[in-house]
Amino acid sequence: MCRPILTVLLLGLFATSLSARERPNIVFIITDDQGYGDLGHTGNPIIKTPHIDALAAESSNLTDYHVAPTCSPTRAALLTGHWTDRTGVWHTVNGRSMLRENEVTLGRMLHDAGYATGMFGKWHLGDNYPYRPEDRGFSEVYRHGGGGVGQTPDLWDNAYFDGSYHHNGRIVPAKGFCTDVFFDAAQRFIREQAAAKRPFFAYLALNAPHGPLHAPQKYMDLYADQPPPIAAFFGMITNIDDNVGATRSLLRELGIDQNTLFIFTTDNGTASGARVFNAGMRGAKGSEYEGGHRVPFIAHWPAAGWNRRHASHQLCHAVDIVPTLLEVTGAPAPTGLRFDGRSILPLLDPAVDTANWPGERILVTDSQRVRDPIKWKQTAVMSGPWRLINGKELYDLRSDPGQERNVIGEHPAEADRLRAFYDLWWQELEPTFTQTTEIHLGHPQHPVVSLTGHDWIQEALPPWNQQHIREADGYARAPQKATKGKKAVPASMNPPKSVHRGHWAVKVLQAGEYRIHLRRWPVEADQPITAALPPGEDVPGATRAYRARPGTAIPAVQAVLRWDDREMAKLPIPNDAREVVFTTALEAGSHQLAPVFLDAQGNEIGAYYAVIEKVR
Repeated sequence: MCRPILTVLLLGLFATSLSARERPNIVFIITDDQGYGDLGHTGNPIIKTPHIDALAAESSNLTDYHVAPTCSPTRAALLTGHWTDRTGVWHTVNGRSMLRENEVTLGRMLHDAGYATGMFGKWHLGDNYPYRPEDRGFSEVYRHGGGGVGQTPDLWDNAYFDGSYHHNGRIVPAKGFCTDVFFDAAQRFIREQAAAKRPFFAYLALNAPHGPLHAPQKYMDLYADQPPPIAAFFGMITNIDDNVGATRSLLRELGIDQNTLFIFTTDNGTASGARVFNAGMRGAKGSEYEGGHRVPFIAHWPAAGWNRRHASHQLCHAVDIVPTLLEVTGAPAPTGLRFDGRSILPLLDPAVDTANWPGERILVTDSQRVRDPIKWKQTAVMSGPWRLINGKELYDLRSDPGQERNVIGEHPAEADRLRAFYDLWWQELEPTFTQTTEIHLGHPQHPVVSLTGHDWIQEALPPWNQQHIREADGYARAPQKATKGKKAVPASMNPPKSVHRGHWAVKVLQAGEYRIHLRRWPVEADQPITAALPPGEDVPGATRAYRARPGTAIPAVQAVLRWDDREMAKLPIPNDAREVVFTTALEAGSHQLAPVFLDAQGNEIGAYYAVIEKVR
């Protein structure tokens, strides 16, 4: 589809002015679970964000910018310029948070154009080859595992303080609060690139203020008059704000602030702040209503004149960011690559009059969070002020910004128009849903592969955080918690048999002999399969750390290696064994791996961890 002529002319003028300047550096900060209303300058009466508020006051702002209602899908759209459902990332777990191998990221495009590329903090698009950030164009990587600190793919017993992280393929310990650690790593990268006089892209994707709600005590003390969850949530945001201020000061110190494009945004609606302030919107994280996916977007670039307060109220989406930043940097897209978004440079440039911004846009966002997408599931179809929700509700934001009055009966033609667009959109994307993202085995760039239960493909939620691992999630005979007014059910009462119904989708690249290590506890824990674990140390916050819970023992007696729904082998579990190791021949191609541990009654629990290496 051709762009409107006026848009092309505007972008041509911008490209001409760009050629007279050096390529800008880019600092891109995206926070996790912070909504549009979780900032001072958007009207929050309690939160303290002076540095971000000051940034917004001297930057270009998008006031109608939309993302996915949850984190991995937003990251997929943001880094590829493609609809989340097209990329294979429509969930945050279940093997549906890995960015398809055929997708090209902004990191890859800028790296190939001569930029130094660094990724810091939260990736959440895959922890194994070919999905890791180092596989997708980022030459400097400092990150946690999975979708958050303490989640199942993360290093064992990590909490928000004094953790260990992945740095360019090595595990390194760190001191301090996780957000401070990630900013410190990004600032080292910025200093190195400034000294080398090389343009850089620093992608700073934070896990905060995502739960569990932990923050340094001094930040929670700023909100001592608030309930503990709000004090911790807002405290995390104020800590981010201080780091934003420190990073901007560093750019000035290095003398590179004028030609650095500094962007601040978030990945979905608020997870906790709506009870205080939600900018008049309905819904929060995970919702198809406006509060689930309309978020702030702030862009500051003095060399381009983006250093005064400017606001665009045009409808935009995360799929617009890649084409926009390619225009900014002059970096080419791979031949034949078609984006679902468009460049929005004219909207960000205060000098460009976009009162007649051409072309009507229809955009889609949805919250799938299921194994396979379902048509119209928690879907918003957006066009100008119109929002068609789930195909059944229509709202006009001009008169009803809080989406309180469904006007579909008054505007049936508008609803039909948006439904027709969505039907074609779905028809185009639906054939891609069967393209399962597979973890590769036998690749020379990743000879030892570590699988975790986070990526089990199954209908139910998998054990996505380390609390689930400690509680023996999915094992019916594990002692159950007492609930109010009820007694705990002891293990001896033998509840219904548990059956493991998940699997890992793997792709064997080279046929041969492989060694498969099955574990209940990860390598870092180094504990017997049947062992109970004591609770770990808690950290400051409004909720307990995942590690601050006891680890339940399981009376496993056998390990079973299941491959493509058949039992390949079975071995006894020796006393105090930390792992059970199978050595077996694997055929090249796509397969399903579903190993389990069995107790004496035949109850199953999936092997939460598997380490696989090619022997020959």
